[in-house]
Amino acid sequence: MTCGTGGKGTGHLKCDLIADRHKRLAQLQQPSKRNPHYQTLERDLIELQEQQLFELFVVVSLQKKASGTNYIPQVIQQFPTKGDHGYKQSKDTEERLKVIPRFCFPDSKDWVPTSELKSETFSFVLTGEDGSRWFGYCKKLLPEGKGKRLPEVYCMVSRLGCFNLFSKILDEVEKRREMSPALVYPFMRSVMEAPFPAPGRTITVKSYLPGAGDGSVELCRPLDSRLEHVDFECLFKCLSVCHLIRVCASLLLERRVIFVANSLSTLSKCGHAVVATLYPFTWQHTYIPVLPVSMIDIVCSPTPFLIGILSCSLPQLQDLPIEEVLIVDLCADKFLQEVSDKGDAYIVFGDVSDEDEILPPKLQAALVQILEDRNEVLAQEQQFSQDVTLNSLVSEAFVRFFVELVGHYSLNMTVTERGERVFQREPFRKSHTSRSVRHFLDLFMETQMFAGFVQDRELRQSGVKGLFEVRALQYLETIPESEPSGVNRILRSLGELLCSPVR
Repeated sequence: MTCGTGGKGTGHLKCDLIADRHKRLAQLQQPSKRNPHYQTLERDLIELQEQQLFELFVVVSLQKKASGTNYIPQVIQQFPTKGDHGYKQSKDTEERLKVIPRFCFPDSKDWVPTSELKSETFSFVLTGEDGSRWFGYCKKLLPEGKGKRLPEVYCMVSRLGCFNLFSKILDEVEKRREMSPALVYPFMRSVMEAPFPAPGRTITVKSYLPGAGDGSVELCRPLDSRLEHVDFECLFKCLSVCHLIRVCASLLLERRVIFVANSLSTLSKCGHAVVATLYPFTWQHTYIPVLPVSMIDIVCSPTPFLIGILSCSLPQLQDLPIEEVLIVDLCADKFLQEVSDKGDAYIVFGDVSDEDEILPPKLQAALVQILEDRNEVLAQEQQFSQDVTLNSLVSEAFVRFFVELVGHYSLNMTVTERGERVFQREPFRKSHTSRSVRHFLDLFMETQMFAGFVQDRELRQSGVKGLFEVRALQYLETIPESEPSGVNRILRSLGELLCSPVR
């Protein structure tokens, strides 16, 4: 096979580039990665409308093993319980109850009794065999008493991904618990009986609170459902823009990524934030923001994942047979490549060395520029509207980036005689005028994220449009149908963001 017609150096370089592309494509097409059922944000939100605000509320404590000095986490209280009138505990719930304690105390073996502990709020995600996700919202605090004692975790499990809303509920739980533990369960019953809030709506939970009248609590869901579980500020505190882009590029090609931090809240916040940057695409694979050390063998999986582990788990990671995993130290803002050495051989966990080459270069440079200038842009925008937030600004930048890549998809959606919408893959890819974008699409179109994106739009019958659809429509209205895109457009469209990102 002949690769290139240039000089020796050019020919070898071209051969290497072609070989690398074939390798990436082969990885994406592995049978083990294909999944006919795709989760999408739109489908999840529809399924949630008839749900309760939460499914379970449990208290988890550390119990000393019969033999030895180690502790194991166990559920000591549960609401609702099997004895509650009208409550039937499903087999799925029973299975979740078996693993929830380990996620509440992923580092249970490292705890010792203490007399002082600052309460900490964090979250985890449980993924079902059907791809459904359940969010666990936790608050770790010391139980009542004096002297040294072990902490407890109050945990709510819900289908709704909304960290701020549940953090407020857990703050109210802590407040009532300090007054009297007997106030907690009546309050949780009121929360469970409250209506499921629509995006942008506020519900009022009434519960008796001594000295505070009826103790009403208002709970509000953000209008933009995509961002109600997201804290981009924490992500940027931990990662430089260039490192963030490399992580996003790895996730777009559905590779394996491990976050490492010394804080549960940092792991959960950064995990949720980086997944949010993928919108309008939905991560379809294993997603565990905080992995208990007892389950660390999961990182040996050959399939894609995004997993977070505590820094104290790094020694266990060293002895595991993992390959081509991007390990990101959130505390030091660096990629861990050489974790330890044994004699003359180094244990290398690092990236696969091509994250800088995945995204189309001009589009990547424009996105980097906007993210680097985010604070200046935000300050300028907030002079006109206090509604502009860092979350909305960053989300807008990524949305416009993806619009430049796939915003022309609707031009390649046909309708059959039976009224079915069918996506034309090859015309879609070929119609982009940028060679670098077409090369990226060669790979990206083989991912499950892209397949889920297409499936959702093929099945969608309603006129409901999210932010991406709105921006894609605006994009198509400004260009001839025969010319879907050009790389310089991202420079202009994101450049306009400097003046008006979200108004």
